[in-house]
Amino acid sequence: MIPLVRPPRLAPGARVAVVAPSGPVVEERLAAGLDLLRGWGLDPVVAPHVLDRHPDFPYLAGTDADRAADFQAAWCDPDVTAVLCARGGYGAQRMMDLLDWDALRAAGPKVLVGYSDITALHEAFAVRLGLVTLHGPMVSALDFLKNSRAQEHLRATLLEPESVMAIRAVGAGTALVPGRARGVTLGGCLSLLAAGLDTPHARSGARGGLLMIEDIGEEAYRLDRLLTQLLRSGRLDGIAGIALGSFKDCGSYELLRRVLVDRLRGLGVPVVEEFGFGHGDGAPTVPLGVRAELDADAGTLTLEEPALA
Repeated sequence: MIPLVRPPRLAPGARVAVVAPSGPVVEERLAAGLDLLRGWGLDPVVAPHVLDRHPDFPYLAGTDADRAADFQAAWCDPDVTAVLCARGGYGAQRMMDLLDWDALRAAGPKVLVGYSDITALHEAFAVRLGLVTLHGPMVSALDFLKNSRAQEHLRATLLEPESVMAIRAVGAGTALVPGRARGVTLGGCLSLLAAGLDTPHARSGARGGLLMIEDIGEEAYRLDRLLTQLLRSGRLDGIAGIALGSFKDCGSYELLRRVLVDRLRGLGVPVVEEFGFGHGDGAPTVPLGVRAELDADAGTLTLEEPALA
C-alpha cells in the first residue's frame, strides 16, 4: 500500500455539500448539523434529495438514481470543496455503479467525510480515485450533534489538520497485542469491508496497511464470521497493524474481546483495542490513505503528515 493523494484543507467560507447516499435523514437533526457547520465559518449546501424517502424501501433516503445524482452533482460542482454525508444506515453500495467515476476523477481532489455505510465509498474512492478520505462524524448523527469532542476533532481535521496529527484513543486504548507498526491507514465498518470483498470498488489486499475497524449491532458470532471471512479471503495477508474502534451494541465486550484475540492474534502484528473511532461517543476523525505509526501500547495513531494538504 502507498499513501493516497491528500485533498486540500478547507478555509473559512468554503462551500461544503451535504448528501445522503444511504439511509433516511431526520430534518431537525440535519438543521442542527448545518448550524454547527455555519458556526465553523463554512457554507453548507444541501443536495436536493437529502430528505427524500424511497417509495418502496423505507430504509433508503430516496431512490438509488436520485442519491447517486445528488452525490455526482455535489462532487462535480467546482464551487464545492468537500462532500459531507448526512448519515449512514444502508444504501451506498446500491448506487455505486450509477456514479460516473471518470467525471468524479476529473473533478479533482476534494474532501469526503462519513463512516458506517460510507465505508463502501471510502474503499471506492481509494481504489477508483486514489484519494485520502475522512472516517468521521456525519452531519445529522446524534453523536456529532451532542458531543463537542467529536465536533472539535472534525473541525480541526478539516481546517487545521496539522493540529491533530497525533490521534489518541478516546476509549481505554489498550494493547490486545503489544508493539508498534507503520503503514497506510485503511478500513472502516467491518461488515461493509466484508460485504465489499471481490467487488470492483474495493481493495483486493491490505499488505503494509494499518487496518482501522469498528462496527455496531453485531453479535459476537457474526463478528467472528466477518473476521474469519476477511482472513480466509487473504484480505489481511501482510497487514502491518490493527486498531479496533467502537463496537457499540455488540453484546458482552468480554466475549467480543475473546473473539478478537482468537481471530487477530495469529496475525502477529500490533493490535490496539477500544480506540473509540466509529459509532462510539466522541469518536475522533481518522484519515484513510495516509502513512502513520500505530503504537498499541500507548493507544496512539500518529500521522506522518497532515490528513489534508
